[in-house]
Amino acid sequence: MIRKAIKSDVPAIQHIRSIVLENKLISRTISAADILNAMLVTGRGWVAVKDEKVVGFAIGNTQTGNIWALFVEPSYEQQGIGKALFKTMVRWLSKQDLDKLYLSTEPNTRAENFYTAAGWTKGKKLSNGEVRFELNL
Repeated sequence: MIRKAIKSDVPAIQHIRSIVLENKLISRTISAADILNAMLVTGRGWVAVKDEKVVGFAIGNTQTGNIWALFVEPSYEQQGIGKALFKTMVRWLSKQDLDKLYLSTEPNTRAENFYTAAGWTKGKKLSNGEVRFELNL
């Protein structure tokens, strides 16, 4: 089940973000305040719930069109959860006043393949080594 993320989901979101296998955060931790701002002030968040447990999340920024996050707990990968979160988020963001969506991810990862398969355009390599992807709306 996919639903809108709420404040009480933040600990589960932080947990999932800390245990992902790709695109790991190395230089910093994302605070509860960062997550709340991203999903309640500058955008919206969604969570995937399975067996009453948050197993994935997505957050999109309505001000910039940035896909802020899309992650699934490793033990729940390859079950269509990421794809369901992604479709829900993009559908909602496409109804906002945005011309395009963008994100960045590490090169040569499953995420890069996922966005390419979803029809996003691969752009330039960024100074941090990640690759930028865009989707015109």
